[in-house]
Amino acid sequence: MGQIEKFPQPHRPAPDAAAHKLVVIGNGMAAGRLLEEFFARNTTPARVTLFGAEPRVNYNRIMLSPVLSGEKSFNDIVIHDDAWYAAHSVDLRRGEAVVAIDRAAKYVETAGGDRVSYDKLVIATGSMPFIIPVPGANLPGVVSFRDLDDVEKMHAACDAGGHAVVIGGGLLGLEAAAGLAVKGMKVSVVHLMPHLMERQLDPSAGYLLKNAIAARGIDVFTEANTDAILGDDRVTGVKLKDGRVLPADLVVMAVGIRPNATLAKAAGLDTNRGVIVDDLMRTSDADIYAVGECVEHRGQTYGLVAPLYDMAKTLAAELAGEKPAGFVPAATSTKLKVTGIDLFSVGDFSDDDENNEVVLRDPSRGVYKRVILRDEKVVGAVLYGDTADGAWYFDLLKKGEDVSAIRDMLIFGQAYQGGSPMDPTAAVAALPDDAEICGCNGVNKGAIVKAIQSGLTTLDEVRANTKASASCGQCAGKVDLLLAATLGDTFQAARKHMCKCTDLTHEEVRGFIREKQLKSLPAVMQELGWKSSGGCPSCQPALNYYLIATWPGEYRDDYQARFINERVHANIQKDGTYSVVPRMWGGVTTPDELRVIADLADRYKLMVKVTGGQRIDLLGVKKADLPAVWAQLLNAGMVSGFAYAKGLRTVKTCVGKDWCRFGTQDSTGLGIKLEKLMCGSWTPAKVKLAVSGCPRNCAEATIKDIGVICVDSGYDIHVSGAAGLHVRATDLLGHVETEEEALEVCAAILQAYREQSAYLERVYKWVDKFGLENLRKLIFEDHDARKGLYERFMISQRAARKDPWAERAAGKDMHEFMPLAVLGPKSPVAAE
Repeated sequence: MGQIEKFPQPHRPAPDAAAHKLVVIGNGMAAGRLLEEFFARNTTPARVTLFGAEPRVNYNRIMLSPVLSGEKSFNDIVIHDDAWYAAHSVDLRRGEAVVAIDRAAKYVETAGGDRVSYDKLVIATGSMPFIIPVPGANLPGVVSFRDLDDVEKMHAACDAGGHAVVIGGGLLGLEAAAGLAVKGMKVSVVHLMPHLMERQLDPSAGYLLKNAIAARGIDVFTEANTDAILGDDRVTGVKLKDGRVLPADLVVMAVGIRPNATLAKAAGLDTNRGVIVDDLMRTSDADIYAVGECVEHRGQTYGLVAPLYDMAKTLAAELAGEKPAGFVPAATSTKLKVTGIDLFSVGDFSDDDENNEVVLRDPSRGVYKRVILRDEKVVGAVLYGDTADGAWYFDLLKKGEDVSAIRDMLIFGQAYQGGSPMDPTAAVAALPDDAEICGCNGVNKGAIVKAIQSGLTTLDEVRANTKASASCGQCAGKVDLLLAATLGDTFQAARKHMCKCTDLTHEEVRGFIREKQLKSLPAVMQELGWKSSGGCPSCQPALNYYLIATWPGEYRDDYQARFINERVHANIQKDGTYSVVPRMWGGVTTPDELRVIADLADRYKLMVKVTGGQRIDLLGVKKADLPAVWAQLLNAGMVSGFAYAKGLRTVKTCVGKDWCRFGTQDSTGLGIKLEKLMCGSWTPAKVKLAVSGCPRNCAEATIKDIGVICVDSGYDIHVSGAAGLHVRATDLLGHVETEEEALEVCAAILQAYREQSAYLERVYKWVDKFGLENLRKLIFEDHDARKGLYERFMISQRAARKDPWAERAAGKDMHEFMPLAVLGPKSPVAAE
């Protein structure tokens, strides 16, 4: 396959002194298309000399993946064979690399010392694979994936068997991984970004792609950074930044390409990332042109074949003496060449404020479709699992057609256009009785309607009786519509949907996250049939919290899904500045801490305010100053007070028995222990505690979410207080005798709240819904359940205190620095 002897050197045409001398450096796809277009146009004689560094004729590099997997041979992907070059009198110099261009004398020089003169010169040197600069990158067994030589090296490795690691989860990397897996190697893909093919796919499609790749036996490691390639005489493994080591007999670098402008730069042509050209592909030398991946046009470089072919067409017209309009880059689409995986991407799919979207998900078939609109025109599309309408969406995008008239049916594809959209309730009612509503459980419309007619009035009742919507939940909206259509005016949708992105409630979403083992935002949105691609400001923070609470230590907190205050660890104020509240454990501080606060107030001209939670608030901090303010506080051992958090805010205390003549227990000491125990715990809404040393209740424990009143015989535990818009006194939950029991009980209450409450639901609302007596039984009568809650709380705390954001702390952006303010290296709880 691809050996030199298969293609003997063709007979070189006799020189024609009168012919125009055209020299082309590079024999890739751009150069090949250029010559095709040129010969189709040119009527004047031309002596064409073509230099190719590879010892082969021109072939389709896009199809290297099928050659790697064995689906095609080299002969199947040849574009121009020897006969084609001979027929067009092309002097093909394959295996001859050009090493220099003499612009003054107008000739090129080869590595063998041969000099060939030109009238016009075309540089088509393509691109070079980017090799990440890590130790071991030059070891034998490390290859790129750009040409047939790379494929032959991979075939040799496949013959020996073993493990392959592909670094890079883009198009080329995944195609290489799939090919190597087909050839029998155990393959791992290491990708730096959160999801695969992030340039072409959004997170939802990336999630589906990862599942499909994993289903082929390929291990996928996202958010994984390569630290070193291991081995002495040849590669033996890949070490990641987090310390994991992946065995490797072969390492494929597929992390990207860079234009090969080396020759042009050495010749003194204008270069930047690539060879700089104008709209007619002219370089800074009037007799030299450039085309293909080596080119930089209006600040942009290209790696897909469609724009390269457009460049070739423009340049061919220019060389033939025509007056072309000039190269104008057009939108390009992307497809993955892996058998059995259908995906399509085109245009802009960013979360731009001017964009809106139409999304369709079918979890049972693994289908995801997203069409992005701006001003009622298609500007992008991402399709996974069903790409039949990709060309249609691409055509709408290129033509810039107004789709407002078909917007309601747009997502269903070209075949569904032309009909008049129906009212959703009427549309579901018009379905035949045998139409499947719940694909997961095989429940049709007739069975659901019959159940409703038997006396069911709510979705929960229908779910319990028919199993419709009991699995993935995506059909809940259709069941609601059937309830409305069947019951008519008597139907009242009592369900409170989580947000506009889903027909599910908070409780249903939390249940499905546990039952279906969903451990990422894209997984939740795809498997539960989200109506948007990435959620909305209402559901993003809620889902992020539910995943943190359900999978501590497994799910990586997504700071982008948090509110601004949580992202910068400070509360934004009316004038756009921020307030910073360092933690004072139990309301206790020291002279040294006060000096630091005074210094900061002087330096940044801040207002100093004592808060109701027995802390000091620094008001008026500019956003740009937040990192410096926190750095100074952290250096003094003062960590975040979480005044912004959906989490523990404060534990208010009185001085207790050590100082007060009425005190019965060490309320300050218990308050500090509670605060250190619970600090860093994310909760559905803000949580405040207090410990009063006697029934006189100076710490106001009876208006807190959890309050402790110290009495002679121990500790009374109160719950469900509030002192905001809704003022509510606590209820007595129970009594314990020891401080250790008080700590365990308070943590168990908090964990029960964390596991069961809806996002943004305060403790008192959750207890009202859950039932005070049920909570009392759970905490004070079922001791095994209480122990379990406490143990799960501690597992969550250990995971939280590893602070997964801290590894970003070396960065310059606000969200990259601020995570250290969560606990800080000197925090008294950091080591626990």
